[in-house]
Amino acid sequence: MTVGCVAALGGAPPLPPSTPTRYSCNNGGGFLRLTFPPLQRSRFCTLKLGATSSSSINPSFQVKRRIIRPNPALDSDIPNPVDQEDNEQEEASKKQLQQWDSLTAKFAGAANVPFLLLQLPQIVLNARNLLAGNNSALFAVPWLGMFTGLLGNLSLLSYFAKKRETEVVVVQTLGVVSTYAVITQLAMAGSMPLPQFAATSGVVACGLLINFLYYFKLLNHRIWNLWEDFITVAGLSALPQVMWSTFVPYVPNSILPGIISFMISVVAVIMARIGKLPEKATKFVGSVSGWTATLLFMWMPVAQMWTNFLNPDNIRGLSSFSMLLAMTGNGLLIPRALFVKDLMWFTGSCWASFFYGWGNLICMYLCASISKEFFLAATVGLFLWIGFALWSDSKAYGFSSPVTSVKVLFLGS
Repeated sequence: MTVGCVAALGGAPPLPPSTPTRYSCNNGGGFLRLTFPPLQRSRFCTLKLGATSSSSINPSFQVKRRIIRPNPALDSDIPNPVDQEDNEQEEASKKQLQQWDSLTAKFAGAANVPFLLLQLPQIVLNARNLLAGNNSALFAVPWLGMFTGLLGNLSLLSYFAKKRETEVVVVQTLGVVSTYAVITQLAMAGSMPLPQFAATSGVVACGLLINFLYYFKLLNHRIWNLWEDFITVAGLSALPQVMWSTFVPYVPNSILPGIISFMISVVAVIMARIGKLPEKATKFVGSVSGWTATLLFMWMPVAQMWTNFLNPDNIRGLSSFSMLLAMTGNGLLIPRALFVKDLMWFTGSCWASFFYGWGNLICMYLCASISKEFFLAATVGLFLWIGFALWSDSKAYGFSSPVTSVKVLFLGS
């Protein structure tokens, strides 16, 4: 006979699992031996006497709490939060999360418009100067700065290709193509040396090809690892050099920071690949490329504000429309970064919106370069947008406060 539920007395020692129980009885001069198999725990359920089932008290006790943790750069292949949902999640909540997922993806895709408009005037102006034979005008655009931005775009393209963030892959691809168009114009004018231009062209061609093959899952994993090592070394070499060059002539004009960081990054990557580093150090090296690209872009407003501080008259040469486009484009990426809980992406987008776009507008307003109405409209619009993003994200995830979304992003829960 099969018993559906077995009651186990509290504190009673279990029977030996391999010892069968035997009974013998006298039956008319003969003996009848009965053998029973050992008692086994039922596969249906086991209740301990005196205990009460938690589900009989509170049916919601068994609902699993979703734990969301920040997504570091190393874990860029973590799936979308919608794909991580538990099967027990309420259908209404899941639908709300999917709607916010779709909306943030559209916002990220819409960022292509301001970013395209941001670079397009420079391309048109360069083309006019080239056609007019005014090649010297293009020497005002530093090719090293454009190359640094191009390297940042390529690194972030690899980062978002690994995350399968289609809309942002398009944004970064547009950044690579538009920046390379400007670099081509600089090479045509003689501002950029041809050997450097040829090397840059090779890097751009290989970078675009490798990223697209990886995105469509057509690339060998070893080739992808080599590309990640390359952008890690390139990013680590460029970042200290760019930061150092910002403060020239207050510091000596030297390439020593770039050489030192290049040697350190090469040693770190090689040791990580041959397994000579601890596990945490290996993960850190793997996360560096995304952060260095973000820091390169984050340093751009610092360099611009430092220039504004040294030469306040140059502020009048800044375009308020360009600063507004930079603030808008990066602001459109903030909801998506908040939704996928990507700390690196969120940090970079917020920094660019507030310090590069809005920060330069503050400088222009203080120097009476823009009107009060223009500055107030941009300020109110930015803060309303951030409030909308925080409120919508907390509502989609079921948080009690918009602050919780930021707390979960930085600290997890």
